[in-house]
Order: sequence, then C-alpha cells, then structure tokens
Amino acid sequence: MPVQLLNPDGLPKPDMYRQVAVASGARMVFLAGQVARDAEGRPIGAGDLAAQVEQAYLNVATALAAVGGSFDDVAKLTVYVVEWDGGKLADLGAGVQRAAAQLGVDLVKPITLIGVVSLGEPDLLVEVEAVAVLD
Repeated sequence: MPVQLLNPDGLPKPDMYRQVAVASGARMVFLAGQVARDAEGRPIGAGDLAAQVEQAYLNVATALAAVGGSFDDVAKLTVYVVEWDGGKLADLGAGVQRAAAQLGVDLVKPITLIGVVSLGEPDLLVEVEAVAVLD
C-alpha cells in the first residue's frame, strides 16, 4: 500500500482522522472538490449535511476508481463546510460513516476541515478534495 497512516507520539490521537500520511507510490492523483451531485449532475441531499457528505465521499471513491485507486490510496482530504460550527460535527461524522459502510473501507485519513461562507452553488453544504498516491 503506497500510503501509511499514523498518529505519532507527541501529538493528539484523534479517532476521526490521522495526523500523518507517508506516501511512497509512483503516481500522485489530485481530485477536484467533489460535491453532492449524482452522475447526471442532479443535487443530492438538499439541506441535509450528512447526505451531502456521504455523496461527496462516494464521488471521491468513484473518481479514484476511474484511475485504478481507492480510499486506501488517499494521503490527504480537505473538507469545506458552509457556515461550519461544532454543532455540525455529528452530521459530518454520520455522512462519513454512511459512506464508509457503503464502500466497506476505513475513511479515517489526514484531514483539514475548513469553514467557508459558501461554495460554488447555493445548495451545496460541503465539498471534499482528495490527494492520493498510487503505485
């Protein structure tokens, strides 16, 4: 596996993400931010953060599969959430858990969570970017 994940001593050891990813693969893959749209571009989960997170993660998995990768190859995620506050953490986690259950993989990765005022379209609540390394 080209990506090793760890929480080194001396840093907090969160359950929801890892502090470090060490990548040793040969190909880097940079995904555009994925949002809550199906393959035809139709909105998914209007007003429902958990549903939008789930769809965005599923879209990341689809994009990775198209280049021969999977979430096992993800070295870093960046998640943008509209009008973030700590009260949205449960919905964010629920969406990630639902996507993980559908995909049958561990989605715990190094992650940066960024609160934003808005995204590219007014109905979007979340956008997920990924960087992966493949052999």
